[in-house]
Amino acid sequence: MSKSVGLQEEVWPELERIIQEHRGDRSALIQVLHRCQELIGYLPREVQVKIAEGLGVTLGEVYGVVSFYSLFSTKPRGKYRISVCKGTACYVRGSMEVLERLEKELGIKAGDSTDDGLFSLEVVRCLGACGLSPVMTINENTYGLVKPDAIPQILMAYRPAGVA
Repeated sequence: MSKSVGLQEEVWPELERIIQEHRGDRSALIQVLHRCQELIGYLPREVQVKIAEGLGVTLGEVYGVVSFYSLFSTKPRGKYRISVCKGTACYVRGSMEVLERLEKELGIKAGDSTDDGLFSLEVVRCLGACGLSPVMTINENTYGLVKPDAIPQILMAYRPAGVA
């Protein structure tokens, strides 16, 4: 298996083992993608290529699944995954302003991660808490009725002490 500069050397044998367990089994695609992402945290192109080859599917099929499900990521994610809801209720009640403030505070755009690997920011279609809109989550923590001015204080709880 070719090795990526960004992936640690020791993950390649385990990736190969996961793929080998399901060699030629097209129906195992989501399971293999999930296990590989659990191992390394995301699914770079070279891993997708190896999965496609191992399962006997096209790279387009692999990428189609990866890009369709929000569970999967093609980029490394931060320690804290921030999801901002852009469902109808949240959008109408100001989620775009919340997203803009997060982008400003973190210095990144939706879909990216901070250089320190602490935060990643994404937009989701619905978090299922419309009565609390606008809503965002940070990992498993839900924040409802979020105002843009509250963003710095919310982020402070996740930053190491002394880091603004």
